[in-house]
Amino acid sequence: MEDMRALSYGLAQQFFEERDYRGVIRALKPVVDETPDDVGTRLLLARAYYHAALLKPAEEHLLEVIEREPTEYYAHLMLARTLERLSRREEAGKHRRIAAALTGDDDLLQHHTV
Repeated sequence: MEDMRALSYGLAQQFFEERDYRGVIRALKPVVDETPDDVGTRLLLARAYYHAALLKPAEEHLLEVIEREPTEYYAHLMLARTLERLSRREEAGKHRRIAAALTGDDDLLQHHTV
């Protein structure tokens, strides 16, 4: 089964590079369902949801990543961007501040339009 997960992850990465975000979702959803503690796979799935403009599932998976790895700065940054797209700027600001604190990069405090 480990080989199938690795194959699905590799396929998902290829889909992501090709900007086929729904393909990423199809490839990774079963993997995340089977191995929910795999933060890296869940983060890639969340990114695919974000880029596919499926913002609620993106938010849910990013919150799961942060719950498992509270110092994962990129999850905080992606969650901030997701919340901004959902017009929830105040909540987004909290996650931008956390990302900036974790990296020391104050540029992350700036809202960037997508």
